[in-house]
Amino acid sequence: MANDIFQNNPLLQNMAPEKLQFLMNFASSQKPTDIKEMMPFLLATMNSAKANNIQFTDPETELLITVLKQNMSEEEAAKADKIIQLMKSRKSGS
Repeated sequence: MANDIFQNNPLLQNMAPEKLQFLMNFASSQKPTDIKEMMPFLLATMNSAKANNIQFTDPETELLITVLKQNMSEEEAAKADKIIQLMKSRKSGS
């Protein structure tokens, strides 16, 4: 179950209730299993959070990505990791 990843996670112990609720809703939502659909889904999720004045730290974002990758094949998850690495390197390079 996707919500299990949030149980007893030290990153979430001091999290604001509305942010935790957003994460729980995210975890229980239908997520794409294809890499082509994952990035737009993640961006839409992050935009929704921003619209609700919810900002995630890098570790929290990693947690969202972990939840997304749970239903992917190993090949698709590896592709997702490569894309995420590229995004991180561009972010740190700018």
